[in-house]
Amino acid sequence: MATIEDDTTAWISVRIRRERENRGWSLGQFAEKSGVSKAMISKIERGEASPTATVLGRLSGALSLTVSALLSHTSTVHNGVRHHAQQPQWSDPDTGYDRRQVLSGQNIPLELVEVNLPAGQQVSMPASAFTFIKQAIWVIEGTLFFHEGDRVHQMDQGDCLELGPPQECIFQNQGSQNCRYLVVVVRST
Repeated sequence: MATIEDDTTAWISVRIRRERENRGWSLGQFAEKSGVSKAMISKIERGEASPTATVLGRLSGALSLTVSALLSHTSTVHNGVRHHAQQPQWSDPDTGYDRRQVLSGQNIPLELVEVNLPAGQQVSMPASAFTFIKQAIWVIEGTLFFHEGDRVHQMDQGDCLELGPPQECIFQNQGSQNCRYLVVVVRST
């Protein structure tokens, strides 16, 4: 019997392959643009591996898509309530980083992503994942150490940060409790 994780891996593999092929890129071209090896991209496209959050960030950056858009199972407009059970979720197989796509606006260029970063974990994202968006982070629970290039921001519950120009970033939870935060993304139009 297939699990939700199997379905998500299958969906990601189909979506990444489709996006690459729609651009007319070979595996080698995609690897060069994303910084992810051809072998790893091939495994992901065949559904043999689930990408980590960092790899997903590199792939989405190369495709000029937000991670939410890459993970989205639908492009339909959500007119009305998007119930909690309908919000797509994805988990990083290496860190346990969980993301819930609360909103991926079709009528407005806005995304809301709830993230749970387990204690002692960190996730890095390349600058390329941020070149076509503006974003802010709001910590709901715990403490997040956000590395924005060379700057490190300690963010406690209730703190909010508007990100500057695209830079390599690290989301880090140095604590013994999970850290939950909301990422607000405004897509360039």
